Amino acid sequence: MRQYYWIADKAQEKALDQALQPSLLDDERSSDAVGWSLENLRRQHQLILNSIGDGVYGVDLEGRVTFVNPAAANMIGWNEAELLGKSMHAILHHSHADGRPYPLEACPIYAAFQDGIVHRVNHEVFWRKDGTQFPVEYISTPLRDEQGKLIGAVIAFRDITQRKWAEAVLQRANEELESKVQERTAELQQLNAQLQELNELKSRLVSMVCHEFRNPLNNILLSVSYLDRYEQQLVAAQKSQYFGSIEANVERMTQMIDDILVIGKVDANKIDLQPVPLDLVQFCRQLVEEIHAIAPHQPIQWSCRRKTIAALLDERLLRSILTNILMNAIQYSAATSPIQFKLTCRDRHFSFQVSDRGIGIPPEDLPHLFEPFQRGRNVSNIPGTGLGLSIVKQFVDLQQGTIEVQSTIGQGTTFTIRLPAEYA
Repeated sequence: MRQYYWIADKAQEKALDQALQPSLLDDERSSDAVGWSLENLRRQHQLILNSIGDGVYGVDLEGRVTFVNPAAANMIGWNEAELLGKSMHAILHHSHADGRPYPLEACPIYAAFQDGIVHRVNHEVFWRKDGTQFPVEYISTPLRDEQGKLIGAVIAFRDITQRKWAEAVLQRANEELESKVQERTAELQQLNAQLQELNELKSRLVSMVCHEFRNPLNNILLSVSYLDRYEQQLVAAQKSQYFGSIEANVERMTQMIDDILVIGKVDANKIDLQPVPLDLVQFCRQLVEEIHAIAPHQPIQWSCRRKTIAALLDERLLRSILTNILMNAIQYSAATSPIQFKLTCRDRHFSFQVSDRGIGIPPEDLPHLFEPFQRGRNVSNIPGTGLGLSIVKQFVDLQQGTIEVQSTIGQGTTFTIRLPAEYA
């Protein structure tokens, strides 16, 4: 049997007072009218309560259920009759979301009929009969009798699972958006830093190119001036020497332009790897022969324990790397000083090692060795542009390889290049 307790509003009370006047109570028809009015009011209130989609229930001063609507019973999985007279706190509000006990004295629902204040909560959970929980928002309103005395509380609640899900989705979307904004900001900052670095590099490049071009141009101008002024006095050998100087300086400028163009292509990602089948042993031997034809006085001691190594590598890049390293070793070593050139294959890497007994590299220059236009402070008048090792480093990086340098002043330098091994 359902039990309901109602506090009528002023208009209803007035209507009931009029219906209960003694003069009318004597009349049997008036008595029937009063009974009909009370029953009609109860029926209307019951219909309203039962049609509400939110859960609504009432408790007395002991916290026992005095009435409950079908929506509330359905949401917590109980039968309406089972709840009447029971402690609602023990049924649906006994624990926090993490399972910790929820003390009765800390419950906002019960506080309403103790302090007479309306309590609103939207961050707690109610428990179903099957032991599951769901997030709710509820309002606990104190209930008073005609004299204003607290007699209990009315609690209205709703399941906000969908809202919490939507809030979680929105929160996750906001976090992802914020993360993407932060990532994009970091990328833009990095790009800005790279742009500034590139601008500085371009400025330094222009300055260094002007400086490096000035010397060969001056040499060419001087040679042309001598040939023009003293053509009649110069013998054939002297003329040949001046023409040779002009040719050497032109070649130096051409090589510098080629190196700058290569660096520009690497920076613009316009160099694609083109691996081809190579016998590394045969390739290195042929390279040694080519360099020996250029510098016959400099012995290159080639060594490899294997007779053949079939690999897949970019031949252009590999030739440029090894040629630069070998020519540097020759250029900064004394005449006839031997150059060690060694090839090994281990730990899934091809290792190329070039050692010389030349002038060595000052320790303070090693950190900047692979930067464009950087040359050791001990090179004196040995010609060079300072671009070769920068190109070598970029070509090695392009192939996911590494390059290491060990050097001692006056004793020599060893370069070790390791490239990932891919076999043909």
